[in-house]
Amino acid sequence: MTAEIHELEITSELAGLRLDVALARLLPQYSRSRLQQWIDEGRVTLAGRSVKRRELASPGALVRIEAHYLADDRVAAGVAEVPFEIVHRDAAFFVINKPAGLVVHPGAGNRVGTLQNALLALDPKLALVPRAGIVHRLDKETSGLLVVARTPAAQASLVRALAAREVSREYLALCQGALTGGGTIDEPIGRHRTQRTRMTVRSDGRAAVTHYRIERRFPAHTLLRVQLETGRTHQIRVHLAHAGYPIVGDPLYGGRRRLPAGASAPLIAALAAFRRQALHAARLGFQHPSRDSWQSFEAPLPADFTSLLEVMADES
Repeated sequence: MTAEIHELEITSELAGLRLDVALARLLPQYSRSRLQQWIDEGRVTLAGRSVKRRELASPGALVRIEAHYLADDRVAAGVAEVPFEIVHRDAAFFVINKPAGLVVHPGAGNRVGTLQNALLALDPKLALVPRAGIVHRLDKETSGLLVVARTPAAQASLVRALAAREVSREYLALCQGALTGGGTIDEPIGRHRTQRTRMTVRSDGRAAVTHYRIERRFPAHTLLRVQLETGRTHQIRVHLAHAGYPIVGDPLYGGRRRLPAGASAPLIAALAAFRRQALHAARLGFQHPSRDSWQSFEAPLPADFTSLLEVMADES
């Protein structure tokens, strides 16, 4: 067991909320059920006194949380079926270059062979960190950079930075269609009303902002450099499809595969062989969680993505 002490002030915008709800907003790295457990165990005090989870938060009140962690043995350590590259490691975090095809978290049908299983084998102490230190996620078929916190304190710092939009994330996305310039897509995203595995643009969804600029043009496709301002599920894929420029190979949002008029046999074959979304997390930047320095990382495009671009270049 390990413990961490948090001493926080209830801000005015949280006043009037149930205490467990307010704490979940202040400490998003912990689940609400875990915070409720600590309240019930007397590990949360307000001005030195024990509290109840249904108690209302008062502005300016000082709250103290003794965050106790037990090793999470629900996810077994094991070597991932798909290897991954460690771009950087220090005492506070790993940066991982995830290959396409590797699932981040265990779930239905993916209990083993995930990035989380492999991380626990690499560093068993990650069992003491919520979600084995994984701060953000990439879809199974998206390649590129992920940061993994190695301590609860580092995870808390990185989660706060992510929520405050202080983490820089840039992607390369190959889209169908010839764009003429960059832009911003500011459209809320929520769960599809009837197809629960899909997300969609909907007026009552959560705010989502995606910036993009042209990296390279091809006759019938465009390579975009995309920067996330928010981090909704499937955000880039949903926004670009909504704008009419779905990502090449996207099985969920790309619609029927489009072949450019007059495409050569090599291009047709290359597009048919590329059976995942052409999306790569290329750059990642954030403040180091335990010292005053900006951390910046890059990951080159994987071989399958590079090969597809080379075939498209031959068509230009």
